[in-house]
Amino acid sequence: MALIKKLLVTGVIVSVAAASGFAWWTKQALPVPATPIEFTINPGSGVAASAQQMAAAGVPVNPALFALLARLTGDAGRIKAGSYELKPGATPRSLLTQLVRGEFAQEAVTIIEGWSFRQMRQAISSHTRLKHDTVKLTDAELMAKISTEYKDPEGLFFPDTYLFAKGSSEIEIYRRAHQAMLEHLNAAWEKRNKELPYKTPYEALIMASIVEKETGQKSERTMIAGVFVNRLRTGMLLQTDPTVIYGMGDAFVGKIGKKDLLTDTPYNTYTRGGLPPTPISLPGLQSLHAALEPAETPALYFVSRGDGTSQFSNNLPDHNRAVNRYQRGITTQ
Repeated sequence: MALIKKLLVTGVIVSVAAASGFAWWTKQALPVPATPIEFTINPGSGVAASAQQMAAAGVPVNPALFALLARLTGDAGRIKAGSYELKPGATPRSLLTQLVRGEFAQEAVTIIEGWSFRQMRQAISSHTRLKHDTVKLTDAELMAKISTEYKDPEGLFFPDTYLFAKGSSEIEIYRRAHQAMLEHLNAAWEKRNKELPYKTPYEALIMASIVEKETGQKSERTMIAGVFVNRLRTGMLLQTDPTVIYGMGDAFVGKIGKKDLLTDTPYNTYTRGGLPPTPISLPGLQSLHAALEPAETPALYFVSRGDGTSQFSNNLPDHNRAVNRYQRGITTQ
């Protein structure tokens, strides 16, 4: 009887020690190197298979103990499939929380203000961590999967940095960027001056794309938009080189000449009045606001000073003098 009692006491002590040791283990930092360990949990994996997949990827956690932890906490059936990163400082408990919450490894793709849609497609299709499910689609086919309203993709995606889980679909990046552009555009449209010469938000987007390409100086964007708005109101040609360049397509090799300015295309604003048929770039937020909140100015012309800023003029004689001074080095009285 005494022996049985002694064995029971010993068993209880061992169990308590084991439970304490297990609890201690769940809170200890795993020996993760400085570089995060990447691993993937395959769809349909149970907790045991998940633990084995982590071990095979180099995650320094005991598979049996990890599976036991998941079962004891009731999380065994809540682990989400996907790609993850185990970072220094992680514990078995925090690792389980990461898998249950689906805190996937975050990748990023950056779309730059002023890029063309072609450049955006190149950046997305060359990203090694995305699922390339749009590569074989034409621009029209891609837009058909994203929008029922727009057919031409140019200008309709907001330039920004987009985070995504490794293996995410390209189409999801396009959808997010398109939705972001519509939200920013519509918000700016609601606050616009109703007297602006735009019939639709899309026309404002076209103007914003031109402003985006015309200057790198953020402080001048509202002035440049003001000049173009004045030209639209008075029926003047916009005469902006970036639209000509866009219309030239692959024929543009770094310079445009007089012949290019005289060669008619739908985007040549030296030969055609009004706005071009579509945007010519992906405008950022400041260009959107400039197009819809342009400066109130009498200026009708501007020319680069050669230092990144522009000289604005209210009339043609003043503009010609500015061109002579800043473009030809001729100073006139």
